[in-house]
Amino acid sequence: MSKGVLLVNLGSPDSPEPKDVKKYLGEFLMDERVIDVPLWARNLLVKGIILNTRPKASAAAYKKIWWEEGSPLIVISERLKSKVQEQIDFPVALAMRYGSMTIKKGLQELVDKGVDEVFLIPLYPQFAMATTETILVLAEDIRKEHFPDLKISDLPAFYNNEDYIEVLSNSIKKNLEGKNYDHLLFSYHGVPERHIRKRDITKSHCKIDGSCCVTPSPAHEFCYRHQCLEVTRLVAKKLNLKDETYSSSFQSRLGFDPWLLPYTDRTIERLGKEGIKNMAIATPAFVSDCLETLEEIAMEGEEIFHEMGGKEFTTVPCLNDDDEWVALLTKWINNWATSETVAS
Repeated sequence: MSKGVLLVNLGSPDSPEPKDVKKYLGEFLMDERVIDVPLWARNLLVKGIILNTRPKASAAAYKKIWWEEGSPLIVISERLKSKVQEQIDFPVALAMRYGSMTIKKGLQELVDKGVDEVFLIPLYPQFAMATTETILVLAEDIRKEHFPDLKISDLPAFYNNEDYIEVLSNSIKKNLEGKNYDHLLFSYHGVPERHIRKRDITKSHCKIDGSCCVTPSPAHEFCYRHQCLEVTRLVAKKLNLKDETYSSSFQSRLGFDPWLLPYTDRTIERLGKEGIKNMAIATPAFVSDCLETLEEIAMEGEEIFHEMGGKEFTTVPCLNDDDEWVALLTKWINNWATSETVAS
């Protein structure tokens, strides 16, 4: 069989203009795994409220972080793909879950090159309904409809993979070398609490009470909260961080339902009020810098911290196209190509 690789990231508007942002937000927020309410309610919320109010504000945020080459997330993902392709003998394609760089186009690109066996890599370390799951479900739907003879394998969540933790820890250490910070905050993208309970395969383990995530359970395979907190624990152990010098939080909430706690903006505010003068922040739910890291954290987060009396606010870049990250992806791809045993 002829092999190929499809890297899949979140996506981006085609431009930071309100009309393109509105189109992108519409596709993103109408995904039933992002806003998991009945269709009539999702239509009312998204098309009746959000898309009439949010695109202008989101467009302004995108304009703050937009690069001359285009969307940072797209540009970084393309750099990553190019570097991986240099190390791999078979085709590597790039697609996005939302936006114009569709998964269908990515699979078509590989099929046009003679590929009949694809290794699909969702570029998310942790499993979540709104990230990994929605990519895999859509990819399978597209395969069935358009490429029925195509075989697709996928990379499972790699949040606790020893090599990944090593690469992430090295990146954080390298980027904080010589920097002054009293506290390191690990900020993860937030999800509604109900997403955690919905994906509890035991139907009883996930109580989100502080104990379930540290109590071994089969539920952890699909528990986003556990997987985030485990990344923090493993990186802290690798970097020999003292307990009181780091913590975890969750950003980017939407609507009024309970989302995972604590919230990043309120945590930054609290740290400032408690007298922390210098802090650093890493965002390990993302492998590529994007609106949520470059604007929400690096700009809005810093502003909150300074308002609370903080001084130095250091943001750690995502792995992006870091050479160690490229090497690790290449290793996993080669493992798949030779034995189809990956992330082990």
